[in-house]
Amino acid sequence: MNEVYVNNPFVVGKYLSDEYFCDRVEETEFLRKQIHNGRNVALISPRRIGKSGLIQHFFCQEDIKENYHVFFVDIYATTSLAELVYTLGKDLYEQLKPQPTKWKEKFFQTISSFRMGFKLDAMTGAPSFDLGLGDVQAPQTTLDEIFAYIEEADKPCIVAIDEFQQIGEYAEKNVEALLRTKIQKCTKAQFIFSGSKRHVMSNMFNSPSKPFYQSAISMGLEPIPLNVYSDFAMRLFEKRDKHIEQSVIEKVWNLYDGYTWFVQMMMNELFSLTNDKDTCREEIIVEAQHNIVMLQEASYKDLLSKLPPKQKTVLQAIAKEGIACNITSSKFIKKYNLNSASSVQSAVKLLLKNDLITQIDNTYRVYDYFFMEWLAKVY
Repeated sequence: MNEVYVNNPFVVGKYLSDEYFCDRVEETEFLRKQIHNGRNVALISPRRIGKSGLIQHFFCQEDIKENYHVFFVDIYATTSLAELVYTLGKDLYEQLKPQPTKWKEKFFQTISSFRMGFKLDAMTGAPSFDLGLGDVQAPQTTLDEIFAYIEEADKPCIVAIDEFQQIGEYAEKNVEALLRTKIQKCTKAQFIFSGSKRHVMSNMFNSPSKPFYQSAISMGLEPIPLNVYSDFAMRLFEKRDKHIEQSVIEKVWNLYDGYTWFVQMMMNELFSLTNDKDTCREEIIVEAQHNIVMLQEASYKDLLSKLPPKQKTVLQAIAKEGIACNITSSKFIKKYNLNSASSVQSAVKLLLKNDLITQIDNTYRVYDYFFMEWLAKVY
């Protein structure tokens, strides 16, 4: 793989190469073993801990690239079967487009309901995907065609569907059963079902009453160990002729419980604040935090302005608490001047649904650590 050079080696929100990816050796090998043995995988863990990065890293392994067509489809924003089918079809085509394969040329032939979206680029003459969501008139038919197309592939496929639990929110109640039937009959593809709502995903794959019961090997994802991440961070600093104190890495890792995205974002800012040949020390952690939080202040204000007052006050109470427990107790309600236990419960239910807070056992915290810091200290 050709090395990609970036000014700041602490890459956030995308996968570039092995050089900027930390560890996950065992997890990558686990995925390889399951896929090679014809097993689907349910990858279940909280958001921002590195699921998407792991999948992209796995897809970039030489043996995987050589022997499989790989597709990554994010369905987080979908709300219906039609949107799912549209996203699946569009992402399949867009990710196939750069590949010189005859299979790509059959796309609009096999998926005939997408044929109206077949356009030739005026400059290059290459086919392009020019289709709107409203053009998906018969989603089940189009889904049949997509799976028929996969069956015609010139080599096996791996399809990763991110935020898979979203299908449980669709208005149509048969989507899980419909997809399960299609996937069960698909001989040319293995699937990675990635999801961040653990109780929903666990129920989907481990409950005997659910269509996807025992259809995939479940896999969790824990934070990268501190010692491993520390070696990674030091190497990237040293390679760019900068230095960082061990204690800085430890403090940042602990501040964000090892959640990859937040730790990487902080290290990205700390790297940018450190001059060439200088050493990154603990005293600039507060400045880095402030810079990141204030960069996002406008979006935080906008988000907060759209929340009903009861949700807003409960969200701020949880943010100030950090890790909140016994949130319906009279002590908690009195401390933050909340209304009643029932109003707190209803607010929490909606905050969880909108991914503004996360729940672990009987404790709650604001999902976005930086948003939590802004709510607790600035707002």
